[in-house]
Amino acid sequence: MEKLKLIAMSGASGFVGSDMCRKFKNNGWEIIALGRREFALPTEELAKRLQGVEVIVNLAGAPVISRWTEEYKKVIYESRITLTRKLVSACRLLNKPPHLFLSTSAIGCYSATGTHTEVDNILADDFLGHLTRDWEQEVFRAKEFGCRTVVFRLGVVLGQGGGALAKMLLPFKLGLGGTIGNGSQPFSWVHIKDLTRAFEAAINDSTYEGVYNLTAPHPTTNFGLTKALGKALSRPTIFPVPEFVLRLLYGEGAQVLTSGQTVLPKRLLDSGFQFDFPSIEEAVTDCLKS
Repeated sequence: MEKLKLIAMSGASGFVGSDMCRKFKNNGWEIIALGRREFALPTEELAKRLQGVEVIVNLAGAPVISRWTEEYKKVIYESRITLTRKLVSACRLLNKPPHLFLSTSAIGCYSATGTHTEVDNILADDFLGHLTRDWEQEVFRAKEFGCRTVVFRLGVVLGQGGGALAKMLLPFKLGLGGTIGNGSQPFSWVHIKDLTRAFEAAINDSTYEGVYNLTAPHPTTNFGLTKALGKALSRPTIFPVPEFVLRLLYGEGAQVLTSGQTVLPKRLLDSGFQFDFPSIEEAVTDCLKS
């Protein structure tokens, strides 16, 4: 029988974290949720909470689909970089640090042009690009004390009951759904079930190390997503959302919706990982099942 794993998880109450906790608990793994209360503690006290933990899963981060005031940019930054730095520093204080530090990042590190793999890419020179690089730099500090370190750069996560899809469904159900602008912007995504399976694989397989793109192998466009949603819901998709409306709502933060990246999960595929939901049509249909 496999030895019980003790996992400390930041962001455990979020959309992704809640799904992951359910799956991990079904595996018989024990989860220690790390929330605001734990991160408000001095680093030495946080370290005491981590005694005996074998795996850190770092999912925390304030939502990026929001209006990016200078103040909110600091919230986005600190919820990722400052929190991760404290978590790594607490692990460093342990006599027996966790053997795996597993963290999310985002495909926002990549340019909106070109097709990107982990080894062949163009990095973005903007707020999200610099944010993700700073974030990953903090994660990889865990290697300094011998901790196996894995970063999953996530695409847009699709699943039932939350995330991006929940925000999009109402207008589509009302027959008011449509593309953002002309719909040509790339849309790289991942089904939450595949996401959780990839984290599970990284925990169980010690050959996983370094950066992985966690996106489905068949990226689409905003138009492709729109048509898949319309077909699954049997609703028209004839009402495009002008980009300027989103810029009025979100300012600079609108780029999360009006731009996108074409990203391929080369390292995951090379490792033998198989996606249960490789196409947008399969993923949307599964997400909308009652």
